[in-house]
Amino acid sequence: MKIIFKFLICILIISEFAFATEVKIFEFTQSELSQLEVRKVRGADKNTVYTVGSNQNGNFFKAVADNAASGLGKEVKIDLNKTPFINITWKVEKDLPGIKENTKKGHDFAARVFAVKKTGATPLSNRAINYVFSSNNEIGFNSPSPYTKKSIDNVLASTKYDLNEWVTVKANVKEDFKKFHDLDVNELDGLAIMSDTDNSKMKAIAYYQNIYFSAN
Repeated sequence: MKIIFKFLICILIISEFAFATEVKIFEFTQSELSQLEVRKVRGADKNTVYTVGSNQNGNFFKAVADNAASGLGKEVKIDLNKTPFINITWKVEKDLPGIKENTKKGHDFAARVFAVKKTGATPLSNRAINYVFSSNNEIGFNSPSPYTKKSIDNVLASTKYDLNEWVTVKANVKEDFKKFHDLDVNELDGLAIMSDTDNSKMKAIAYYQNIYFSAN
């Protein structure tokens, strides 16, 4: 009995540790999709179309942006001291070749995930790291958004290497806010996904799956 009791205690400790060091962001269900905040892009003719799908690894959101731009956002508090790493599994089926992504006319991405920190009273004062699946730049390339220096585009994946393939990437968000914004951020305030083609007027198709924060 003592052995069984000790075993159960170990399982509880391991479970609590796992729960404390991994924070899942999206459920990727139809009910969640209907409840997520739609972040519309000013000037875009249409919204990106998001739908729910599934494969052997679970549910995902499919995004189709045809001369369109809108994102799906969620306000969520993430303790970056405990779970500083963002993990993203995504795929780009149709990319945006030939555009210059660090210019206003070409500032579109088939897939991107915004990590947002509130730093003022209005959304315009927020700071963001924009983790992107680039169609033209190398992994590791980064640049301020041509629309605001408060948002940094940071390439974690590229269709130059992985087109129509599922890719899992990881980044230290706490370190990135210090590196790109010179901010010591202890808590993140929100996350959003977005596929957009409103500047290039092209069409992109992408998939998002299993987005979470971890301790390492």
